[in-house]
Amino acid sequence: MKANEVNIRNKRASFEYHLEETFIAGIQLSGTEIKSIRNGKASILEAYCIFSRGEVWIRNMHVTEYENGSFYNHKPRADRKLLLNKKEINRIERFLKTKGNTLIPLRLFISDKGWAKIEIACAQGKKLHDKRQDLKEKDDKREMDRAMKR
Repeated sequence: MKANEVNIRNKRASFEYHLEETFIAGIQLSGTEIKSIRNGKASILEAYCIFSRGEVWIRNMHVTEYENGSFYNHKPRADRKLLLNKKEINRIERFLKTKGNTLIPLRLFISDKGWAKIEIACAQGKKLHDKRQDLKEKDDKREMDRAMKR
């Protein structure tokens, strides 16, 4: 698997949240963590981001232990620091002060230079009726595509 082919997505994010603004951040990783990510052995489905002491951290991101790591291996669900510039951190901090707002990861990928990057989004949780409306629109679109195909 080539390094640029790694593209781990959070498919439920757009269904569960109204996405408002996205950022691309670097991740502070150890050696065995980046090797596992390059092998595609990571998951961001249950992950979320927090703001703590002027820094943004990602929690609950699962990176499988590297099989050849021996005693140098990492913890699979450790908190990892996100690397953003000060302007972006201040924007995120202002956004998170409002109740009901959250910061969620959308996708994890390897950049052209070989760095692990994560795309995060400022989001607001959807209500049940919003989710139903999205499902209805998706079904209508599918029906229209079927009709056009015939």
